[in-house]
Amino acid sequence: MGDQMPDSLQLVIGADLTGQPIAQAFRLANRHGLIAGATGTGKTVTLQRMAEAFSDAGVAVFAADIKGDLCGLGAAGNPQGKIAERIAGMPWLNHKPQAYPVTLWDIHGQSGHPLRTTLSEMGPLLLGSLLELTDSQQSALYAAFKVADREGLLLLDLKDLKALLNHLKDNPALLGDDAALMTTGSSQALLRRLATLEQQGAEALFGEPALQLEDILQPGADGRGRIHLLDASRLVHEAPKVYATFLLWLLAELFEQLPERGDADKPLLALFFDEAHLLFNGTPQALRDRLEQVVRLIRSKGVGVYFVTQSPGDLPDDVLAQLGLRVQHGLRAFTAKEQKSLRAVAEGFRPNPAFDTLSVLTELGIGEALVGTLQEKGTPEMVQRVLVAPPQSRIGPLTETERTMLIAGSPFKGRYDKPIDRESAYEVLVGRKGLAPEPEAEQGKQEPSFTEQAGEFLGTAAGKALKSAMQQAANQIGRQLVRGLMGSLLGSKKRR
Repeated sequence: MGDQMPDSLQLVIGADLTGQPIAQAFRLANRHGLIAGATGTGKTVTLQRMAEAFSDAGVAVFAADIKGDLCGLGAAGNPQGKIAERIAGMPWLNHKPQAYPVTLWDIHGQSGHPLRTTLSEMGPLLLGSLLELTDSQQSALYAAFKVADREGLLLLDLKDLKALLNHLKDNPALLGDDAALMTTGSSQALLRRLATLEQQGAEALFGEPALQLEDILQPGADGRGRIHLLDASRLVHEAPKVYATFLLWLLAELFEQLPERGDADKPLLALFFDEAHLLFNGTPQALRDRLEQVVRLIRSKGVGVYFVTQSPGDLPDDVLAQLGLRVQHGLRAFTAKEQKSLRAVAEGFRPNPAFDTLSVLTELGIGEALVGTLQEKGTPEMVQRVLVAPPQSRIGPLTETERTMLIAGSPFKGRYDKPIDRESAYEVLVGRKGLAPEPEAEQGKQEPSFTEQAGEFLGTAAGKALKSAMQQAANQIGRQLVRGLMGSLLGSKKRR
């Protein structure tokens, strides 16, 4: 292409060492992708560059701001030094320093609009993963959600679920055939887990007004795709499970709500999942299987998923096999295990006879990457050594004043900022027979005794009988119980 500007329907990553643009067709951008590399090699800037490209094409973006500097997308850049030199070497780039339409979000509502969902939307499988429940505790949670469905009780926030669990403890007959699943031990364990979740500050995630997906897809006033940034600088360190669970919920909701699009010239939305290993570490196998299935199927809904992590080995093989665009920054290999991983990364690219992929992996400088794109027919292109194009927005964070001004001028100002607490399970159950809220002492109970633990697993009947009941409960995860977690894979979702 030389000095010719690449086609506007191309996602331009940068240029090879001869100055030729390296890009992939936007119509293939729903084939997902990977941005990987060691700390300090330029992953965040690459993410920033790609987010800009999607926005310029009218594609919405949702990304996590892990280090707090991705928000620089909301301010115009001021390229100097080596960055200015690189821009000069890409005359076809038509680089124009500019700010992008950015919306800032924060689960705690401190550095962005509050970000919420409801327990009913999240569903018991995702919630169970967040609470890190045992199989027996998970079965008890399923049983509680089943009663909520049957009784018409809305589960919006944590106090709703605590009120329901206390109510079931006092009225076990409501559980019907599932009564054996809700033992005293499992009920107390669930309440303790919820208390721990509150102590981590996760209580703010649940409630209303809940995030509406149509707001994420709404374009900017100038037609560019709006870039939504979740401030996860604290969250990913203090409550990584909450961070991962929210991203899984978002992916699930998109899969369930968006219609099939078929082939299109560009996706509707690009999702960037930074610290992607957190999505899979400690995740129950059933949830991992469902996640892998959704990643495979969601591209037909017009959603491209891009995982950002240090090494491709952080992702399951079944997910890696589905990724089309690969941007691999430099890696370091000092141990035998790391060298083996390095070879696996090199073998994941289609070889280029011009250089040795394995050797180049350890030679890449900051802002350089090995890039594997897809050809027009969807087959892998030969790997290229690429200088990543600098972003047009600021490389670095916004000031507090700039962040405040961005939030004040947001089109969603006032829409999510004030919480709403409408009548739900808590209010309904408090109104029944004068039920009192859960006492604080309940949260501080000690671990159950050995007898209580045995009762949790064995129940009052023979162990085989309870095991059978638990298996039956697990098999009942269907149209009501998978609400909020990729439920349309098993049946239509029951929304409230």
